[in-house]
Parts: sequence; structure tokens; C-alpha cells
Amino acid sequence: MPCSKAARNANKISLPLLTLLALATSLVSTSSYADDRTAGRIQRVYIGTYTGPKSQGIYVAELDSKTGKLTQPRLAAEMVSPSWVTIHPNQKLLYAAGESSSYSDGGSIAAFRINADGSLAAINSVAPNGSGPCHLAIDSTGTTMLISNYGSGNLASVKLNPDGTIESSTWSDQYPTLVNNQKPHAHHATFTHDNQFAVACDAGLDRICVYRHDAKDASLMINDPAFVETAKESHPRHLTFSNDGRYCYAINEKAMSVTVFSFDTANGQLNEIQTISTLPNDYEGTIGSTAELIMHPNGKFLYGSNRGPDNLVCYSVDPANGTLSLAGHTATGGQTARSFGIDATGHWMLIGNQNSDSIVQFKINQRTGTLTPTGTTYELGSPVCFQFRSTDLKAKSIR
Repeated sequence: MPCSKAARNANKISLPLLTLLALATSLVSTSSYADDRTAGRIQRVYIGTYTGPKSQGIYVAELDSKTGKLTQPRLAAEMVSPSWVTIHPNQKLLYAAGESSSYSDGGSIAAFRINADGSLAAINSVAPNGSGPCHLAIDSTGTTMLISNYGSGNLASVKLNPDGTIESSTWSDQYPTLVNNQKPHAHHATFTHDNQFAVACDAGLDRICVYRHDAKDASLMINDPAFVETAKESHPRHLTFSNDGRYCYAINEKAMSVTVFSFDTANGQLNEIQTISTLPNDYEGTIGSTAELIMHPNGKFLYGSNRGPDNLVCYSVDPANGTLSLAGHTATGGQTARSFGIDATGHWMLIGNQNSDSIVQFKINQRTGTLTPTGTTYELGSPVCFQFRSTDLKAKSIR
């Protein structure tokens, strides 16, 4: 579950004046797989953090996807504990969830315009219609954004306007306050590939919930069937879909496992077909908890992070039936391996070690999925989210 840090008692966004070289931006989406023909493209990565002595908000760095060269992260915008950031489909806007008890409204959801130099300009902010917002998801039309409120346990939606502003939330699924002595904890949500459904993890009630989505008014309606249950006290935390949308994968925070579901794209029904451990077969160390789950852009590999063991698990994905087989584990080079991100080409991964305040870079083997450290490590306070955005820079490489 989220591990928020105390932050400064402030509830506004202030932006530093950055005097960096202006860079031309493009509208290329990082959601689709980019092959070697895009090698040489410079991508920006935005990093969410819990603020403290070593972090003041949202950070940005550049990655040369041909050479792997990564620049030192720099502050893009000040904000109290932006533990999750996400980029709008038009690539011009970024949204952040402020997860801190210092916010008077239980948290803050902020909108930013992405400047040419990578810095962020504040647009507006709204209350999360709950407390403890820990995840944001935007639909493919760029008009609906979902807010997972871990503290209050509810999922909320807001409408995004063409100018980037966020409207106040008008829809919220008021989850049961208690089921079998379990309290709800909305933790993660995503839209299906066809944008007809939204699927969400409730880590408290051990459920994967399904909603029908109406992009016209940014609202959701509980589906029938409304949810599928996972094993008791498994605590599903994050989820993702196969590239063809037929399979859904959920990483279980407490059970240290990944559950595979088939997904009926017509009626939104999930059916469990496999559960597999995230730990090595002979593991006898600290159990800990899982955190992030990301499908490789080519759809052949699935990665999950283990906090405590501080490693990443890699699975091979069977294209015939969506099932997983263990491909290996890689140490993350730090403590409390929480979030990580994969660039659009699928060649590079950045891992955030929350409690050792570090970002470690790995190269991804395209044939086996194996991770190899590049030797690049940067210090940054409590990095907990990575989002890549493609930019077509004039410079031939990063120096």
C-alpha cells in the first residue's frame, strides 16, 4: 500500500524558472510499440516523488533511446508529493496526484502544460473527491480521467477540457465501507483498449471491479458482472492488459503473485485462468510486498516489482492463451523497489528505489527480456512514478 511521507504544509503549485535550451515537441504517443526505426529519438521521462529533503515535486530527464544516455533529473514543477503523474494522449499536458495529509481536501489533482524545455506550467487543480489519491488514468479520447483514492477507498472520475483544465468530480463509486471486515482501498484503474470499459483494483476488498465508460460525460456505470474476486487478502494493487486486450493481469500486493484473467470484450467479464508467484522458486528471504506491473511494449514480457526482496520479476507471455512463465529476477540496486518505467522503444528501463532515493537504469534484452544494469544511477528523493513522453529533439544526441 502507499507509503506517504510528510510534506511541507502547502497546497499550491509553484513553478521554478528554468533557463534550459528550448526543445521542439512532437505529438507522438508512447503507448504504441516503436521499433528500431525510431532509434535516436530523444524521449523525456517525468518522475513523480514523495517530497522531502531530497525532492520538491515533479522531475524530468531526457533519454537518448539509441545510446541509452540519460540526463540528470531536474525539477520540472514544485508540488507536494506528486506520487503519480500521467501524460495526456495529446502529449501536451501532464496531470499529477498529490498524495499527502498536508492537503486540506484530502489530496490534490493538478493539471500542467508541458513547456518546450520540459518544465511544467500550472493550469489548475481540483480536490480528488476522496482522500489519498494514488493513481490517475486518462481514456483514449483525453476527456475522462479516473482517480483512485486509496485513503477513502473510492474511485472517482473527472472531465478534462480541451484547454487542459480539470472539472470538479461529479461521479464517484461509493464502495461499501466494510466487507468481511475489509475496508475498500481503490489503488489503480485503467481503460480497456476499445475505451468501452474501465477496470480497477480494490486492494482492500480483494476485487477487480469493472465499469462501463461513457466518454461523452466522463462518467462510469457499474458493469454486470460488477467485479471478480481475487484470493482473500491477496490485495490486488496494479493491473494491465495484453496488447490485444484479451487478457488482464493483476499484481497482488500482499500475496506476492500475479493473477491472469481472460477478458470478454463484449460484456466486460473477467475469468481467472492462472496465478503465479512473483518470487523465485527457492526464495527464503524477506517477503515484503509487490508494487508495479508493466507489459513490455512488444507484448512478449511482463514485469513486476517486489519490495523487500528488491527485485523485478520477468515473465514470458504465451501469445496463444495469455498465461505466464517465469523468465527470471533482477536486483534493482536499491531499497524498496516500487515503480519503474519502460521507454517507447522497449530497450530501456528506469527503476525507482523509494527508500534509498535512487533511480537505476537497465537495458532490456529484446529476445529474452533480461535486464542488464547500464551503470547509470542518479540520486533523487523517493522516486515512485515514471512516465515517458517522446520528443523529437534537434540535437543528434545527449551530451
